[in-house]
Amino acid sequence: MIEGEVALPDLRLAYWDTGGDGTPVVLLHAASGSKDIWEHQLPALRGAGYRVIAYSRRGHAGSETGPKDAPGTGSGDLLGLLDRLGLGPCHLVGTAAGGLVATDFALTHPDRLRSLTLACTIVGVVDEDYLALGARLRPPGFTELPIDFQELGPSYRAENPEGVARWLALERRAHPGGRFRQPAANALTWQALRGLAVRTLLVNGDADLWAPPAIQRLFLRRLPNARGVVIAESGHSAYWEQPEAFNAALLDFLAEG
Repeated sequence: MIEGEVALPDLRLAYWDTGGDGTPVVLLHAASGSKDIWEHQLPALRGAGYRVIAYSRRGHAGSETGPKDAPGTGSGDLLGLLDRLGLGPCHLVGTAAGGLVATDFALTHPDRLRSLTLACTIVGVVDEDYLALGARLRPPGFTELPIDFQELGPSYRAENPEGVARWLALERRAHPGGRFRQPAANALTWQALRGLAVRTLLVNGDADLWAPPAIQRLFLRRLPNARGVVIAESGHSAYWEQPEAFNAALLDFLAEG
């Protein structure tokens, strides 16, 4: 496996790449993570014959922040990465904030995708009805609560203290200079999503405080080519909390094309 940096015009992004001639699967981490969070997915995807790539977005572990007055867009950086690595159409998998970048990219560059997987993500829709729903779900002060409470479900926190400790260690390592945000290239609206024809899988945890199953149902009604999977006893980090169920759903979906 190659680990290194991809040079874009204004910064370097840290990445890893299993290489080979398999169909590429590109993994986009949560705001709380980096390229290092996918340790439960790497063996499953590589074992199924895929070429697997993950990278740290701007300001996350190993990647530069770039010019402070020109943050670029996450989808623009992703396009630069794919071009630098010489990748054709790929499967794109985004969890949480990575799902926002993945959706933004899919709206701009649908021809570069074989499929889109959005896991445990609010997607970033800006319509007022959706923002009001979010306010009902997450009251003022929610984002000030401990990050493991926000992003790991109660069953996992109760039963797997070692896993929680490992997740927290990766979270602390993910953004040494503080959280870094980039704007989207597109207005992420319900109207825009209705035009997103790429084959899409929605994965949600039934104990996710950010994106519970009701959120998934909203998107299933609006995305024209989507299906959903709800993972039992999982919070906002299904890829970590329930990796066997997450990987099984993802591999079944990817195998269809």
